[in-house]
Amino acid sequence: MTVLVAWIDPRVRLCTPEWEAPWALAMASPIEHFVTRSFGVWTAQRSGHNLAFRHVEEVESEIRIAPVAAEDPRVLELLVHNHVESSAMCCPFSVTWQGTSDWDENATSEGSCILAPVPESNTTGRLLRSQGYTETIPAVGHYRFSDDGAFVLVTPYERASAEERVWFATDDLRLRVALMRTSSGRGVLQASFSSEIRQRAA
Repeated sequence: MTVLVAWIDPRVRLCTPEWEAPWALAMASPIEHFVTRSFGVWTAQRSGHNLAFRHVEEVESEIRIAPVAAEDPRVLELLVHNHVESSAMCCPFSVTWQGTSDWDENATSEGSCILAPVPESNTTGRLLRSQGYTETIPAVGHYRFSDDGAFVLVTPYERASAEERVWFATDDLRLRVALMRTSSGRGVLQASFSSEIRQRAA
């Protein structure tokens, strides 16, 4: 019983590995639960529609999502850059990707970034990124969880904004819908759908 009390200490933020006991995951906040479920190596298939050029692009990628220590220098640098206290953050993680496109089968797209959620309520918050999807500069998105449990993220950039909706169809299948809008929000530049299958744990 003493061990159980130690695990449920409210002062400790839960960010358990995916192999952690189910009851422990059930106690985590929505963002902690979502991040933990995402750990692993994923094979992704994305169909992107470029509305400006009326072109469809098929991209195959390998994505690795892994936990990162709160004391990692990259995490601390990200917090300092965004003037965020370490106590306000939970579950920092890294995303690394490598993919090929049918636009140019000989070219490889790859990169990595550090991400740190900063909850503002149980279902909303900010997501700090060391590098954005659209522009290779640090970015801050605003996330929320919809009533059906989907993770919704809106990230403004200098010349555009990205809207993403990510949800789990099963424990090992994630689905993602993304829109790239003009900076004014009135037009859509790109739309894409991705299916991501977990190949192995992180």
